[in-house]
Amino acid sequence: MSFTPDLIAELEILALYNLSNTKEGLKVHHIASPTAIAATQRLHEKGLVTLPDGGYLTSLGLDAAQHAQDLLTILTVEEAA
Repeated sequence: MSFTPDLIAELEILALYNLSNTKEGLKVHHIASPTAIAATQRLHEKGLVTLPDGGYLTSLGLDAAQHAQDLLTILTVEEAA
């Protein structure tokens, strides 16, 4: 299994969520990139977000977003000199 462009786009959407405030959602507007719109729709189909254009994270989506953001943090931390 590898990271496909579609999966990377979904991870990018999950990384946008504010995990410190679960009452804060996202709205992916019709003027967003087609990649972002499609990724958000797929996340909805997978049961990770409440609406096809974003909305709130579901319980599963919250777990996925936490893992995605943790992975992003781990991979982007610069090594100590």
